[in-house]
Amino acid sequence: MRERPVDFDRLFHALGDPTRRDLLDRLVQRPMSVSQLAEPLAVTLTAVMQHLEILEEARLVHTEKLGRVRSCRIEPKGFQALEQWIRNHRTAWEQKLDRLGELLADENNKT
Repeated sequence: MRERPVDFDRLFHALGDPTRRDLLDRLVQRPMSVSQLAEPLAVTLTAVMQHLEILEEARLVHTEKLGRVRSCRIEPKGFQALEQWIRNHRTAWEQKLDRLGELLADENNKT
């Protein structure tokens, strides 16, 4: 089965919320249960589950139920796609700025 392509709109939407970024920051340290993630937040467990669903759809988090506990961990696929997107855009802009620099240098040499 082929893996579905990354939906960058969904990925950036997931990263656009401060609560979701906080969840990611804490999951980078170690996997946690949903209740551990919800503990320091001023939101309901249901709200945390909704945030995690968005993060999971963006392939930034993986959750699995083990017995009665839902465990969460970072999913590298979304981050790898984001890194590639940034690299591609940075390369394009660097090339454009290099050409602009060359053009300005040529103009300065002519005057």
